[in-house]
Formats: sequence, structure tokens, C-alpha cells
Amino acid sequence: MSKELQELEKALWASADKMIGGLTVSNYKFVVLGLIFLKYISDSFEERYEELVKEGYGLEEDRDAYIQNNVFFVPEKARWSYLVAHSKDYNIGEILDNALDEIEKENNTLKGVLFKIYNSPDMRNVNLGEIIDLFTNIKVGTKEASEKDLLGRIYEYFLGQFAEKDGQKGGEFYTPDSIVKTMVEIIEPYEGRVYDPCCGSGGMFVQSLKFIKNHQGNVRNVSIFGQEKNPTTWKLARMNLAIRAIEGDLGKFAADTFHEDLHKDLKADFILANPPFNISDWGQEKITDDYRWKYGIPPKGNANYAWIQHMISKLSTNGKAAIILANGSLAAGGQEAEIRKNLIEADLVDAIVAMPSNLFYTVTIPCSVWILNRNKKQKNKTLFINATNMGEMVTRKLRRLTEEDILKIADTYHNYQNDNNYDDVLGFCKKADLEELKENDYVLTPGRYVGVEEPEDDGIPFEEKMEKITSELSNQFKESKELEEEIRKSLEAIGYGI
Repeated sequence: MSKELQELEKALWASADKMIGGLTVSNYKFVVLGLIFLKYISDSFEERYEELVKEGYGLEEDRDAYIQNNVFFVPEKARWSYLVAHSKDYNIGEILDNALDEIEKENNTLKGVLFKIYNSPDMRNVNLGEIIDLFTNIKVGTKEASEKDLLGRIYEYFLGQFAEKDGQKGGEFYTPDSIVKTMVEIIEPYEGRVYDPCCGSGGMFVQSLKFIKNHQGNVRNVSIFGQEKNPTTWKLARMNLAIRAIEGDLGKFAADTFHEDLHKDLKADFILANPPFNISDWGQEKITDDYRWKYGIPPKGNANYAWIQHMISKLSTNGKAAIILANGSLAAGGQEAEIRKNLIEADLVDAIVAMPSNLFYTVTIPCSVWILNRNKKQKNKTLFINATNMGEMVTRKLRRLTEEDILKIADTYHNYQNDNNYDDVLGFCKKADLEELKENDYVLTPGRYVGVEEPEDDGIPFEEKMEKITSELSNQFKESKELEEEIRKSLEAIGYGI
């Protein structure tokens, strides 16, 4: 990412943050992201409008002339120029909501997607006019801007900022990009059907298509399928795809994947998912005889293995999945242990990557990425990668994997897969066979297999190190005794001798 774009993002965020008044973060994101979306479709429309004017056939108000070029048709009173002209009107909130209404009426794919909240009582202290002015001079929907994914990057940056500020709620819609990039680099979704059964704001899809573009692939060779339970998050995902002109089937509405599967007949080539960790109330009692529980009925008190089995049921004969799960799933006992054993003996677990802590905005606990594979190249073997020491702290609480970290993890997996220049590295990676997993009671914790990295030899002989340590300890004991004597004398001086 260019330095200019980073500075632009920060400037936009600081300005928007200042203008938003006393609004809660949960509502704030819909205000700003909604306006960014409006700016995008208006820029795209106006560029196409100018092209049609130059062509001279009088089609500049013909809806079909836009739709055929994959451009949303924007009615006159929803265009950015109209909004700017009325940005200081007392009823700008009403104007914005009406604009969004008009856009939905003209574009069926956006029906029920846009956030019409600008005319609500909560907006009284929000300076909507200044926020409109803030985005006015930034062209985000033109072809040039689209090629650079300018709006997409700004949108993604804002999503990340909102997730960080929104605490636990933020984790419901956003997975940090360094984790998603790692998953995408590992399973390489070049072409086929990509599925996410708990898609949040759609970050898995966005990173998949970025991967394809970065590797000179054709994004038209990928079909996107997703589902999301939270209605507002589902809308964010629809908008996130729309601003990148990505066509995807996220269902006609938000729905619970376990109880209302919107893609029942789907067989996906790639699955990328970050299901909510350790859900205790997921309605297991209503679906105990479900066809998805081929490897065992998941426990009522934890949905982790329900998610795993749901995704396995969706994989094609050559399908791969990358799933983020809490570390507890690697060694959980009871029914989960039996399911894990069955998955391993069915030769579905291709790799486990232990990730470092502090990667998420919402929780500090470490997680792991499971790589499941219907058609493993390394039969009856599993790769374990310990990446717990990787990454860099970007804030006091947040860690991010670097590009070098991501490529090291992905290259290790690919070398293992292709049996090409792969070697076990003590403390980092280990190829374990089925017998070794059996000996470890089918526990999948990478640390149990990769071992501990040997400390670097600093060239100092052991005897010399011990002499230095004992000398330092002797001095510390002496200082401690002197301090103790001083304290004793001080207490005696005030009549509290010990």
C-alpha cells in the first residue's frame, strides 16, 4: 500500500471521527460506510454519464445503458452533486434516506441492503453536511480509482478501525486482513466455488479476489457463495462486494447457517471461514439427526465441531478449507475428541497452523487455522506449523503478521504438499504421520509435535556462563542481606524491632 493512501485513510478517519458527535461506534460505522458507498456508486454513474453524453445518442438517463456496463443507475436526487448542493439543508438526513430509497428502487440487487438511518433522532448531533464535504473531492468510483481499488481499501481500513473501536461487537463482522491473507495464500483459491458460511463483512471474498489479481488470474473464474446470520453485518458484506463490482450469492436474506442453510446443494472448491468461537447456545437439540454429523454429533455446549462438519459437508471431491478456530478445539475431550479422531482417520486434516496471540481486535487469545482437504497429496500425514512467535505489534494490544511471515507459512505448506525442499524445522514445523497422532491421542496442538527451538549458540562456554551467573547471584544475595539489615535498623529506631 502506498504511503499516500495510508495518509489519506488516516486523514479521512480523523476527520470523520471528529464530525460524528456522540454517536456510538455501532451506529457510526453505518453512517460513514453508507456515505462512502453512496460516493462510489455516484462516481461510477457520473463517469458513465459523461461517456454517454459524448456518444451523443441521448442515452444518459437510460437505466439499461448503465446496467449493461455493470454500473448502478443513480436517480437525479441521489447523485453526489445533488447531495453536495443540499449538504447544509436542515433536512439533509431526510434527503439522504430518500436518496438511498431511490437507489434501491432502481437497482434490484441493492434492495433491502442500504442503511437508511440518516433521518433518525440519533443523527441530531452528527454533522452530515461536513462528512459529505469530506468525501467530495475524492474520486473513488472512476475506472482509474477502481483499478487501484481505492474505495475498497478505504472501506476495508474503516471496517478495521470500527472493529477495533467496537470491541467484542467488532469481531462479529471483521477478521484482520493478515490472518485472511495467510489462509488465502495457503489454499490458493484460483478458480472454482468459494464459500464462507459465516461471512461477516465479506473479507474472505475480497482477499480471495485480490490473491487472484496479484497472481494474474481471472476473477471471472471464481463464484462466490456466503451466508451471514446478523442482518446488519449481511448488509455490510453486500455493500463490500458491490463497491468492488463482485457478484456473489449471499442469500436473499440473513439466516442461521445451522438451521436455515441457504446453499444446501453447494459443493465448494474452497472454503474460508472464521466462525464465532465456542458458541454454547447453537440449537444442537433441534438438529441432532442432521446429515452433516457424519463424524459424530457435536456437543450441545460448543459449536466448534459443528462448524467443522458443516464445512466438510460442503467440500467438493477436491475441495480445501481454511478455518480459524479457538485453540481449545485442538485438544478438547469428550465427544469432540471422538469427532477429531474420526476426522483424522478419515484423512481430512491436512495441516494445523498455530497463530500468535493478539491478532484480533476483540480477543487476545491465540487461535489456530485448520486446513482440511478432501484430496490430500500427503496421505495419512498432517503438517504442523508453530507460528506463535511470528508477527509484529502494531499497537500495544494488536499484532499483525508481516508479508514475510505470511509467505513463510504458505511456502512451508506448499513445499510440504509438493514434497519439494521440505524439511522439519525444530520449533517451527513438523510432518507427522497417523501413527504419531495416535500415540498423542489424536491431539492436534502443534507444540506437541514441532518441539522447542534450540537456543542459538552464542559461542560462550558453559563453564564461563555458570561462573558469571553464580557471581551475579552472590552479589545479589549480598545486596539483599545489606538491605535487610538497613530495614531492621530503621524499624528498631522507631520502636518496632524484629
